[in-house]
Amino acid sequence: MAVRKPFLLRIDPELWADLEAWAQDELRSVNGQIEYLLRQAVQKRKGVQPSVPGTETEKEPPEVS
Repeated sequence: MAVRKPFLLRIDPELWADLEAWAQDELRSVNGQIEYLLRQAVQKRKGVQPSVPGTETEKEPPEVS
């Protein structure tokens, strides 16, 4: 497992409450939710499609009519 870098984050209490509720909805810790959101933002900035766990990265087969 990769070593994780700990750091202190000062955050507005109202934003914390919103993140906490969002994390609960997605069954994550607040730390996990923040890391998930930051990873998505970095991937978007780099122009990389974010990967969603449990989904295939290959193109979907064409629909049959």
